[in-house]
Amino acid sequence: MNSFPSKIFEEAVNEFSTLPGIGKRSAVRMVLHLLRQSPDNSKRFGETIIRLINEIRFCKNCHNLSDTEICSICADARRDRSLICVVEDVRDLLAVENTNQYRGLYHVLGGIISPMDGIGPSNLNIESLIGRLVSPPPLNGEIKIKNDFEIVEEPASLHLVGGVAKEVIMALSPTMEGDTTVFYLCKKINQLCGDHLLLSTIARGISIGDDLEYADEVTLGRSILNRTPYENSFSK
Repeated sequence: MNSFPSKIFEEAVNEFSTLPGIGKRSAVRMVLHLLRQSPDNSKRFGETIIRLINEIRFCKNCHNLSDTEICSICADARRDRSLICVVEDVRDLLAVENTNQYRGLYHVLGGIISPMDGIGPSNLNIESLIGRLVSPPPLNGEIKIKNDFEIVEEPASLHLVGGVAKEVIMALSPTMEGDTTVFYLCKKINQLCGDHLLLSTIARGISIGDDLEYADEVTLGRSILNRTPYENSFSK
């Protein structure tokens, strides 16, 4: 598909085709759909995109997407503030939130440790996570990471905020990079907080409706090791 009836049309198709999972044919259908809409609908669509770029921000506490300085989850007094669920990105936060099973807070890392991609701990939102777990905030409110695998010595006054965070849930993908990130975070949190915090990871096993013969060996093995009592396998 190399020829277009309009240069503007071609530019619109090219922009839509840069979206994840959108090829040229899908982009053409989207642009044609917009052209069939009323001018008001198309204008509203464009204005929403502009507002998204200009006005969306990241929560200063958890790095979730927000319209304000503090996101709606962090600002909700009904949330359990003793729980912090660590996720890779906002998509994972939405996935956990859509289960309606979790009522704690979140922390978005903004990625996972991946040396092959040049992503180390200093590229992630780790300092702010540590800052949520300890008090008073050292070094003018920041935990400084000297390099990818070492934290600078902290003042002796560093201690946990009593009665705030009691458990940190590592909800990262079960990949080599995800497991590396969990290992790094747990090591650093234990280094700073000792045994005052419970560190946990999400359960891993066979999905409901899956056949055992199609499960990979690692997943099946973890399902056996992390088995639960029979009476706990039913929702109460």
